[in-house]
Amino acid sequence: MTVGSVHGSDASDFDSRLRREAMAWLTARTNDGMDPISRQDLLDFTIDGEMFRLMDRTRGIRKPRELPSALSISTTYRPPGAKRPYEDAMGSDGLLRYKWSTTDPDNMDNRGLRAAMASGVPLIWFYGVGPSLFQPVYPVFIVAEEPERHQFVIATEVARDLHVADSPVEDQLRRYVVAETKRRLHQPVFRATVMRAYETRCAVCALRHRELLDAAHIVPDSHEAGIASVTNGLAMCKIHHAAYDVHILGVTPDLVVEIRKDLLEEIDGPMLEHGLKERHGQKLMVVPAVRGERPNRDLLAISYDRFLSAGQ
Repeated sequence: MTVGSVHGSDASDFDSRLRREAMAWLTARTNDGMDPISRQDLLDFTIDGEMFRLMDRTRGIRKPRELPSALSISTTYRPPGAKRPYEDAMGSDGLLRYKWSTTDPDNMDNRGLRAAMASGVPLIWFYGVGPSLFQPVYPVFIVAEEPERHQFVIATEVARDLHVADSPVEDQLRRYVVAETKRRLHQPVFRATVMRAYETRCAVCALRHRELLDAAHIVPDSHEAGIASVTNGLAMCKIHHAAYDVHILGVTPDLVVEIRKDLLEEIDGPMLEHGLKERHGQKLMVVPAVRGERPNRDLLAISYDRFLSAGQ
């Protein structure tokens, strides 16, 4: 049986199997979500020996003719400051909103998402982190529709089980849903965007080993505009990230590394001497090639003030 010939109960079985195999394949290809994937590499996915597109070539919603409902949604990458054609954002309840395709409720793509909502099937969200480069986030679910705003409500697996339609959200529950959404969507998207901008190298020491690198927030992500702001990020190896977070290491708005004064006077092993003290007064070794993706000076100033206060 070929992919294009499935029907009836076979179609339902194929739908479930396709989603399961696609997500397992993405897990393997993205190093368990640590790495993004290119549009070209997505063409490597096959099922029953045939190539199957997980993402639409020209539209944000992928509703294959073989399936009764949508399989994936995507958000196009835009450089900092550029306006997206559709603004996908978080609502006051902590859940995400995904805009309709056009404003026609009967648009075939919107019907595909509505069918996914009715059946409760899992979808894949391909979030653009660079030109033709995407961070897949899955599973996500359509849990509600807001037709007056031309959008669907999207939840991660945990948040889906907490969602109650038309119910006011208590503060404690909302905070939990926001934290879960950030963990499952914001953090991987933010990491992938920052790693691409810094070419997978530590800004402070230029270390290249991806497994030893983090995407550090310049200021806590509550200050961020949007789902992932690369200008509020620095790629850092784990030792420099830890030192930055506890204000042992600071970065001035002019991108100069400083080490807290008491550490400069301390005598310890080679890590302190070569890994930290030798970087004092030196410019960051790596910054994004695209000027619009470089660290935001105002955010650096906030962080640097905190670093100075910690040393007093």
